Amino acid sequence: MTESATLEALAPVNDEAYLATPFVQQLIKQLRAQDTNGTWDNKSDLQLLKPYIHTAEERRALPILGDPDPETLWHLEIFYNAIAVAVERETGQMVSPMMKMSHEGFGRMVLIAGRLVVVNKQLRDVHRFGFPSLAKLSDVGTKFLDEAVSMIRTYPEVAQYGA
Repeated sequence: MTESATLEALAPVNDEAYLATPFVQQLIKQLRAQDTNGTWDNKSDLQLLKPYIHTAEERRALPILGDPDPETLWHLEIFYNAIAVAVERETGQMVSPMMKMSHEGFGRMVLIAGRLVVVNKQLRDVHRFGFPSLAKLSDVGTKFLDEAVSMIRTYPEVAQYGA
C-alpha cells in the first residue's frame, strides 16, 4: 500500500471539515510556501500535514534523549507561524512569534502583537511534538487562534502600541 493510500485509509470522512478550518488552511499555506522548488506540488494537503500527526505507537517510537530533530523544530515554528498569520488576517494586527528553546527540547513560544502577548505556550518534550489526529491538530490551532483574536479585541490599545 502506498503512503497516499495509507493516509487516505486512515482519514475519517470528516477530514474535509478540519482541512477547511482557517487555521489548518493557513498551516497548509505556510508549508507550501516553504517548498520553493515545487517538490511537494503533487502532495495532498493530508500528506503535507502528516509530520504533525502521530499515532500512539509512532509517538512512543520517537526518541526523547538528545537534541530535538531540526525538522521537528521547523514544524513547530511553522505551526506557530500559521497561528500568527491567521491572527493577522483576522485582526489586521501584526503578530510576531518568538521561541526560546533549550537543546533538551524545553522552552517557550510566545506570539506578540504590539506589547500584548497573545499566545504564551510552555514547550516540553518537543521531541514528540505532534497530535494524535487531524481533528486534534485543528482544534489546538483553532483554540490558540481564537484566544489570540479575543486578546487583541479585548486590549486593542496594547496590541497596537508601537504600530
